Amino acid sequence: MKREKLIAAVKEQMPEKRWLHTLGVMETSVMLAKRFGGDPVKADLAAILHDYCKYWPVLEQAKIIRENALPQDLLDFDKELWHSHAGAFIAQSQFGIQDEEILDAIRYHTSGREGMTLLDKIVCLADYMEPGREFPGVELIREEAKTSLEKALVVGFDSTIRFLIEKGKRIYPLTILTRNDLIQQINN
Repeated sequence: MKREKLIAAVKEQMPEKRWLHTLGVMETSVMLAKRFGGDPVKADLAAILHDYCKYWPVLEQAKIIRENALPQDLLDFDKELWHSHAGAFIAQSQFGIQDEEILDAIRYHTSGREGMTLLDKIVCLADYMEPGREFPGVELIREEAKTSLEKALVVGFDSTIRFLIEKGKRIYPLTILTRNDLIQQINN
């Protein structure tokens, strides 16, 4: 599917505020790809689709996860994780995206994963730091992103983990494993 049609399909099914966020993630993903030697075209495509299912009914997201051999443990954790895996499935099944690197960047933009690819890191970080984001610590993420994807992502995941602890929510184990893996990459 052509980029323009993808953009129209994404824009029509989300609120204006989320569309502005998506535009920010697209811009930031391309900028980070250029800064760190990634593929700007793949970064842009993954960013366009990263929140595709974000505003779908949670029962629909859960159904996609349950019926399509996606990680079932997601359903035991915060619903905010679900859209990324559902979105990667829809990107492949409805939009014909076959590039696993792009699908993984969509799939893991919320939780991260051990051994994140360059594209995974770019899209995940862009989601944290796009220009419209405002939360405690975002400026530190942006500062670290000038020189290190890994350090910036650790600051981002630390922020997410702190938020979940403060809200008394469970933390998806893959997020902890991701943070530990990034720390190891920084220290090697």
